[in-house]
Amino acid sequence: MLRKWIVLAVVTILVSAPGDSRAVAGFAADVQRAAPAWDGTLRRVRVPVLMYHYVSYLPADADDIRRELTVTPDLFRAHLDYLKEQGYSTISFYDLDAALLSGSLLPPRPVILTFDDGYIDHYTTVFPALREYGFTGTFFIITALADANRADYVNWSQIREMADGGMSMESHTKNHVDLRGRDYDFLVYELLGSLESLAAYTGQTSHILSYPVGHYDEMTLQVVGQLPIWRAVTTQRGVLHTTDNRLEMPRLRINGGTGAAGLASLLNGN
Repeated sequence: MLRKWIVLAVVTILVSAPGDSRAVAGFAADVQRAAPAWDGTLRRVRVPVLMYHYVSYLPADADDIRRELTVTPDLFRAHLDYLKEQGYSTISFYDLDAALLSGSLLPPRPVILTFDDGYIDHYTTVFPALREYGFTGTFFIITALADANRADYVNWSQIREMADGGMSMESHTKNHVDLRGRDYDFLVYELLGSLESLAAYTGQTSHILSYPVGHYDEMTLQVVGQLPIWRAVTTQRGVLHTTDNRLEMPRLRINGGTGAAGLASLLNGN
């Protein structure tokens, strides 16, 4: 039954994705990523995955949640300065996945920078800063907001530019809804639908997921495990990743009060 719904979801997205001929033309020009084969060895790798949200100055009416989720551009650049000075290298989840499955080598001090929700400042502030420092990032996109062309979120043209610029544009579902207590077809629509939209508009396949607000349940894990999702991140704190814990990967939350010293403490495991 699940396989039937997956096929239907793919057809629906290909026909109805708005605003771009690539959606109708299909995926012949996609950059297809081949999943690395597991060599049978269970591995554990320490890689800090930093979780950012807004990178902007606070609006005058900012509430407590906005304050918690916002890092100023100046503070963000201080973080990048620290990472550069300490010899960190940014990697992708695809690099980490290959290391866990087949033992591929990672740089001496790897780190993954993630940015949730697809706010417009990810394009105007984060993207140029990362390129200036020679870093890459993983951006988790709410694809329905890109469809809606909301001014406060990245649009498909910007998403494509970021993908072409070496950034990983990945899934944060279609509508950023709580995935708990949902049925198969709802989950397939939210999860696979977002993957197909990203592929259609960027020309690159996406296989990484961030659960909205970190919420998921056993049904979510069951459906995710049958979709072309190789790794999924949570909001749980940690820096260790294992071969078999691919759908519940921890991260380190960065908030408005995380200065360079706080970042150093997080990276060092304190």
